[in-house]
This record gives sequence, structure tokens and C-alpha cells, in this order.
Amino acid sequence: MLGALRRKVASGGSSASVLRKSLQEIRPGVSASRVSSNAGKEILLLQPRGIAHIRSSSHLVLPGCSLGLTKTRDIISSIQSETIMQKSCRAFSSGDGDLVDAVVPFMGESITDGTLATFLKKPGDRVAADEPIAQIETDKVTIDVVSPQDGVIQEYVAKEGDTVEPGTRIAVISKSTEGVAPAAPAEKKSEKAASKPSTPAETVKEDKPKAKVEASPAVEKPKAPSPLPPKRTATEPILPPKERERRVPMTRLRKRVATRLKDSQNTFAMLTTFNEVDMTNLMKLRSDYKDAFVEKHGVKLGFMSGFVKAAVSALQHQPIVNAVIDGDDIIYRDYIDISIAVGTPKGLVVPVVRDAEKMNFAEIEKTINSLAKKASDGTISIDEMAGGSFTISNGGVYGSLLSTPIINPPQSAILGMHSIVSRPMVVGGNIVPRPMMYIALTYDHRLIDGREAVFFLRRIKDVVEDPRRLLLDV
Repeated sequence: MLGALRRKVASGGSSASVLRKSLQEIRPGVSASRVSSNAGKEILLLQPRGIAHIRSSSHLVLPGCSLGLTKTRDIISSIQSETIMQKSCRAFSSGDGDLVDAVVPFMGESITDGTLATFLKKPGDRVAADEPIAQIETDKVTIDVVSPQDGVIQEYVAKEGDTVEPGTRIAVISKSTEGVAPAAPAEKKSEKAASKPSTPAETVKEDKPKAKVEASPAVEKPKAPSPLPPKRTATEPILPPKERERRVPMTRLRKRVATRLKDSQNTFAMLTTFNEVDMTNLMKLRSDYKDAFVEKHGVKLGFMSGFVKAAVSALQHQPIVNAVIDGDDIIYRDYIDISIAVGTPKGLVVPVVRDAEKMNFAEIEKTINSLAKKASDGTISIDEMAGGSFTISNGGVYGSLLSTPIINPPQSAILGMHSIVSRPMVVGGNIVPRPMMYIALTYDHRLIDGREAVFFLRRIKDVVEDPRRLLLDV
């Protein structure tokens, strides 16, 4: 076609008129912009269906305006970029707004990113508005990514294990099933189309080695002797094969716990003091009033509420244990927020009982049960774990007899509870069996002296062994 156009121009016709006539004859449905020629140089621009045949152009005149052209590669690149933009926009939205994106929500002020842990739904599943479709694991909590509205999951645009930030696109949700159903035939056609051309290429590749084998002479080269395995020295240990080992990446929560515990060891001058508590009276109090307590408050009476009340009393008698070092200053806290260490399948979390000094036994039990349930379900929020001035860790639920707990920064002390064991004790000059528990207090010796630490632990022992002290404040 271009050769015919050049011959018509050479015979005396103007390039613009020849172009318009030829274009109208061949493609009547396509409009052509007026083109001016300059020293025999031509340009043909088809609109609006988009391919430009450009030949060393220097000037283009459009209806009602004049536009200076740069190099040909600039025009081609601009056309290609517009085409790519149109294709990318088409993949994520439709003309009637049928597709919406599910994005990572705001995860908290101190959390900048997270790991896409798992997908709760599969592409093609129908979801309701605000229904979780994926989970983001951070170094503190697990956050759900929810569907913005009712529809069907068309595709996931992120993969499990990816690091994502707030606002990152996770999935594309279709408001109706129209955009999802036709996708399967198109994919099958593309797979068939891709598999057909590959067949001749594979046969050619398979024929070439055969030809080489037939042309090669029947002389076999002598095989090189295989090297002998290196001999082990007598002192070298025999390690198990790597096939018997499994390498699993650490979760963000586990990495965060490991970092904080190591920082605690590197920062604090930790020292642990021990004592033992006779649990007879507290167990009798629980046995006598457990039914009436459940009937009135709707929650069981446990040992944790008794130890929380005992810790509150001890912190009020020894306020230095509730303080913390900040640079060259000591910050005394006039409130008591007790952190309760809770072990979950994903790691250790420490929810906080706020203003424990203002709570009674029932309020403490209800708060602890609610926080423990949220921690086990993975629905606990960052606000419910932030802060805390003192921590209680109950290793006795797992059968621990004795331990030295590690301080939870930025606190200054932690109380460790352990299992209750019946041991022979001397009471009134007689040896009798008593339910005994070892308790441990790990404290920052930079701030708390041994005297205050021992008095603190002694106060907890006195209150637990005789809960009536709480009523009389003695």
C-alpha cells in the first residue's frame, strides 16, 4: 500500500489528497487527520483505532491546531504507554464499577507492615460485606482483611508470605458473578493456544539429538574413575542428613518476643528472689463461695483474682516496684495496670488489666477471662496489650514447679506463679500436708534494692495466706 501511495504522489498529486482518497477507499470507518508534507516526507495517522505508520516526520497539522513533533521513537513510546495504561486499568476496574479492591486496613500507630499469613477464602467463593478473607500477621497481633461489600472473590493479587503495608491491594471482589464465570473458557483457550505452537518446537528439539547420535562414531570413550568419598577423621562428628531436618520461618510475633526478651536481658540488672505460699485459706475461700460467686457474677472464682489483688496491695506498699527508669530519671506511676502473660499457639501475648486497684474480684475475673479468650482467638487488639506497670506470669497452669521469669520491658519487675504441690509443712509443731506454691519475683536491681523486693514478695505471701487482710487493710 505504501508503494502505491508513493507512486501516486510522484505522478503529481499532493500527498494529503492522495492519503485521504486511499484511506477512504480502504477503511471508510476510520477517519484520517489532515497531514501536511514537507520536502517529500510523509506521515499517516489513523484515528481513533490507533496504529500510526510514521515515516521521518517533522510537522503534523491537526484540524484547528498545529503540533510540533519530536523524534519518531517519542511518539511510538507515548502510544505504547497509553495502550499499557488502558490495559492495566481494564484489569482492575470495569465500566460499570463491578469490581472493588480489598485492601490491608490500618494496623496501628506503631505497626508499619505485616506478613500475609493465610487466605481464609478461595477465588470464586462468595463473601459478605465485612467478612474476613485473609489474615495479616504483625509482631503484636493478627489482623483480618475483610471484604468491602457483598460479592465473589475474582482473584488474589498478593501471595501468602508477602510483606504488606496498610492500603496494599489483597484481592479483587466482583459484585456479581458475571465477571468471574467467563474467565474459565478464556483460560482454557489460552492454554490450548500456548500448547499447540510448542509441539513442533519440541519435535525439532527431539530430532536434533537423534541426528547427532546417529552421526557420532561408535567409539566409546573410557569413563573417568569416580572420585572416592573423603575419609572422615576420628574427631569429626557424624551429623544427621539434612533430609531429616525442617527449616520453618519464624512468625512475626515470635521474632518480636525474641527481640524483646533479649533486649530485657541486655538492659536490666535482673535478680530473682523466691518465697513459698500456703494456699490453704485461699483454696478454702474458693471452695466455700464458688457456687454463690458464679450465681451472682456469672464467672468462676479462680486464683488469678486473688493474686492480682495481692499484687495491687504489695505495689501500694512498695511503690518503687511500680516505677521505671527513664534515662537519668525515675518515673513513679500513680496507677496500677497489671499485665497477664497468656500463652497462645502463635506465641506469648500480654494483655493488660487496666486500673486493677479499682476492681473487685468479680471484675478482675471477668476481665482476665475476656482478654484470655481474645488472645486465644487471635482477636485481641493492640490497645488491649499496650502499657502495663507490672506483670504476672502463671507457669503453674503448665505444671512448672519453679522458674525465674524475665522482666517485660519497660516494666521493672515480674511475679512468677507456679504449680500447687502438697508438701509436708510444720504447723503448730506438727508436720502436716499443705498445698504449697513457690512464687518468684524478678526485678531490676538498678532501681529496686533487695530489701524492697523481699518486702514486696512477703506482702503477697501474707495476703494470699490470709485474704482477710484485704478487708482490714493490714
